[in-house]
Amino acid sequence: MAYTNQQDGYERKMYKGNWKCAKCGTTISELPFQPDPDKTDRLYCRDCHRQNRDDRPRRDNFGPRPMFQGDWQCSKCGTKINELPFEPHDDQLDTLLCRDCYRASRPAFGGGRGR
Repeated sequence: MAYTNQQDGYERKMYKGNWKCAKCGTTISELPFQPDPDKTDRLYCRDCHRQNRDDRPRRDNFGPRPMFQGDWQCSKCGTKINELPFEPHDDQLDTLLCRDCYRASRPAFGGGRGR
């Protein structure tokens, strides 16, 4: 079984091999990713992968995220924080970051496809 080489208008690299689907035993000759040699017993053909994906519960609650109100302070710059997307525990209060400090502390995303 081979996968198409087109996605979103670009050609992706295909990896050739001789693998077997862990569920149905179908031979898989191409994959859109390099499989980990230690995990080839967990490879699935397209049909079994889709079936496994469709069997998973769906998350349909893409509404607004609940926010928690409080009186906190950024541990890095001292900015007042009055709303967070989580309720911090007492042991987290000395590590809270405001939005700007949190974003600055994360590594820049650099692996995109330029969408």
